[in-house]
Amino acid sequence: MRILGTLPHPLLKITVFKMDSRISVKFENAAYEQTFKLGADERYQTLEAIQKWADETLLTEVLNRMEDMHRSRIEAEKRAFPSETPPSFEEIL
Repeated sequence: MRILGTLPHPLLKITVFKMDSRISVKFENAAYEQTFKLGADERYQTLEAIQKWADETLLTEVLNRMEDMHRSRIEAEKRAFPSETPPSFEEIL
């Protein structure tokens, strides 16, 4: 697998990989990543084609999905590690 290139974005690191004739596009932020495996479709064989494919709608969906992933992580942490009730103190008069 080799890196075909990267796409600029202010919030995401977008890397395009090529292995044989198969293309994968990875979207990353500080905590999460998503990878689209586009296969060997001839339409995706250039970095320019991937940039056209990764339009504003897709990028918005990727960011929204990462927000969903974050919410899922937080909810799973709450279920797995419920916070203990704060200690009660004696009432002093």
